Amino acid sequence: MIEVLYFASLRERLGHDREALEIPPGVSTLGGLAAWLAHRGGPWEEVFAGDETLMMALDQEAADPATDLHDGAEVAFFPPVTGG
Repeated sequence: MIEVLYFASLRERLGHDREALEIPPGVSTLGGLAAWLAHRGGPWEEVFAGDETLMMALDQEAADPATDLHDGAEVAFFPPVTGG
């Protein structure tokens, strides 16, 4: 089981701030998880298969799509942010 967190505009677009998921068969990386989420269709496809850039973290550390996923992980997806 993994905990997936959605932040900022993703939370509003998806209607969820978090969910617990079993790691789907064949999904072993964060990129694979994002692709699997896109297959839910609707706003999920828009967020995860669209042209927008998503930032991601694994266990509160910045990560990229090639990062390996593990049972018990906390995964976060969020839009790019800027500071000033």
